[in-house]
Amino acid sequence: MTIVQSNSLTLQNKVDFAIIFRVTNANPNGNPLDGNRPRIDYDGIGEITDVCLKRKLRDRLAEHGNAIFVQSEDRKTDQFNSLAERAKSVLNGSFKSPEATRVKACETWFDVRSFGQLFAIAGEKAKPRSGNGAKTDSAKDSVDEGSADGVSIGIRGPVTIQSAFSVEPVAITSTQITKSVSGSTTANGKRSSDTMGMKHRVDSAVYVAYGSMNPCLAERTGFTDEDAATIKALLPKLLENDASSGRPEGSMEVVKVVWWSHPSKSGICGSAKVHRSLKVNSDGSYNLSEIEGLTPEEIDGF
Repeated sequence: MTIVQSNSLTLQNKVDFAIIFRVTNANPNGNPLDGNRPRIDYDGIGEITDVCLKRKLRDRLAEHGNAIFVQSEDRKTDQFNSLAERAKSVLNGSFKSPEATRVKACETWFDVRSFGQLFAIAGEKAKPRSGNGAKTDSAKDSVDEGSADGVSIGIRGPVTIQSAFSVEPVAITSTQITKSVSGSTTANGKRSSDTMGMKHRVDSAVYVAYGSMNPCLAERTGFTDEDAATIKALLPKLLENDASSGRPEGSMEVVKVVWWSHPSKSGICGSAKVHRSLKVNSDGSYNLSEIEGLTPEEIDGF
């Protein structure tokens, strides 16, 4: 793969990080296959998916003026209604050169050069040039010049984030709710019946998520030390401006971000060993085991 050029040096040192956050009377990540109950594993350990965490980080990055490719509908900053529209417009609709596409995409969007992206774009429907509608082999092969073949171009990003898991099994409270206002009227003009529903919440829990930044993959996407510093500054604010009915303001907070910057591209040791050096307790306190040559930076939540 062609290395993406950048005005500044790509990431020079391997980075590992951890995010410790507290949940109080909130639904941190509902499971749509389980009535939107908070996600748990078979042992009752709470889970927040990596996709959910990256969605929050993308939102924080966009709020600080960074161009984002994967935008949710309620946070959209441009006029495009789909990823395909955004990709075709910004990349000039040409995917004939996969390398050029990768370079342009990484230069344009912060999340692409950070997390990577699969550009799977369906081709336009081929139309026969002849107007007689005959379905011959020659008609199939003769298409309008404006049509394009579908493409699938993958980009591996240097930043990976694991799903977050609670330190201990979580207690989930389910509450019956009633909508007593009339949402519509019946055929005879009377008020419609009340609507019943359920809301679920985690009463109190501490979650931990781990992540890493790989300098070798950073060379391929143009992810720089400056990009890493941007993510580092936003991780303590990860849960801000993210309130909803199930996650009221103040119900979720980042307690601490632990940041390990290795002195080389290959790192002192593997990420698994670094992550194991952090032991988090159920009250949010933690202990850090010493790794020779690696000094963790402890950053308070926002």
